Amino acid sequence: MKLRTSQTQTTKQKLSSTLRGWLPILQSNIESLTETLEPFVQENPFIYVKPGSEREDQKFQKKSFFSQASKESVSSAIEALTVDKKSLFQVLFEQINPPLFPTEKSQNIAYEIIENINSEGYFDKEAIFEIAQKLHVEGSEVERVRSRFCYLEPSGVGAVDFKEAFLFQLEEQDLEDNCYLMVQKLIENFENIESYRKEEGFQKALLVLKKFKNPPAVEYLEEGKQTIPDIFVYESKDGIEVAINDAYYPEIIIDTEGLDDSQSYVAQKIKDAKDLIDALEMRKATLYKIGLMIVEYQYDFFFGKAIKPMKLKDLADDLGRNPSTISRAISGKYLSCSRGVMPLKKFFATALEEDVSNSAIKEYMLELVKYENSNKPLSDLKILEAVEKKFGIKMVRRTITKYRKQFNIASSSERKKLYLLN
Repeated sequence: MKLRTSQTQTTKQKLSSTLRGWLPILQSNIESLTETLEPFVQENPFIYVKPGSEREDQKFQKKSFFSQASKESVSSAIEALTVDKKSLFQVLFEQINPPLFPTEKSQNIAYEIIENINSEGYFDKEAIFEIAQKLHVEGSEVERVRSRFCYLEPSGVGAVDFKEAFLFQLEEQDLEDNCYLMVQKLIENFENIESYRKEEGFQKALLVLKKFKNPPAVEYLEEGKQTIPDIFVYESKDGIEVAINDAYYPEIIIDTEGLDDSQSYVAQKIKDAKDLIDALEMRKATLYKIGLMIVEYQYDFFFGKAIKPMKLKDLADDLGRNPSTISRAISGKYLSCSRGVMPLKKFFATALEEDVSNSAIKEYMLELVKYENSNKPLSDLKILEAVEKKFGIKMVRRTITKYRKQFNIASSSERKKLYLLN
């Protein structure tokens, strides 16, 4: 009995030691794993870490989920997708120079303006007062500097709304006076654009307007740095398979050459190193099991269907883990499949009713808008009625409005006007 107790305590101590390293490693996303390991490396002189991107044993050769040729490995596909590109803000910062911004004062104002431009390229006009107060200048001076943004790339950036973004882009056009004035009129009266249809030069002005970008930084939204997924789900001749992105895992190397591992200090550091390796393997094993369970629960999703209700607790129970541990495991992690790269949290939809998820509602709503009559776009009330009829549930209109705004879908009246530009 005493021997069994001793063995149990030893096992618990080993597990506890591994878990101390496992939890922060589990919580870290794959791109910051090497950085997460750094404190452990600093405490242990007998190990060093080779970042995953530098490893040579990138053996995963399954069919790519991306648009590359089928012979290309997933690691190569990821590498192609994760090439660093300049962000919108880097591009803007590089343009804050003379002669457009000739003084240090104007440059400082411009930098503050950039800090208040969102990912779509629009400026938060509420920030004018804050900038003026911070830099001890007048609000009118901030506005004067912002007006120069109409000469920056991408064209339209720094505008407060789509109308101003269009006017900024109009300044870049080489147009005859009559055409310029007509385009300007259409922009300023965009809500009543149909009333100008019979005016001379309308069609020509409309063609110019159709070339304008909305939002102004749309290409940066599309070309942002791609996310490296932790889990791959792909089709094979045997059905659906799951794989962990081993290629981007750092490798922990133990270097004890010439050392006496019988010394207690050395022996302890070697044990710590092995615990760290075990922790990294536990991370892989946990995420692999999560991938398998997602495929089991959401099998139809990978063939084009909507996400089904899935509770974090259900997954935790199946894996024999605490829900908080699983929550850490999925936070900041991504899965790649034929439908794209998506956060693991997406698969844990909040149930509206027993058999309906909010994700299914949103997908159906997007489908309704996608195929609506452009001459008579669906109002939120009409969308609500269609959703309630399809899913047999009761909802309130403000929920549909909230979902619509989450996807940046304009109101029915605004969509009707936008359809004219297509």
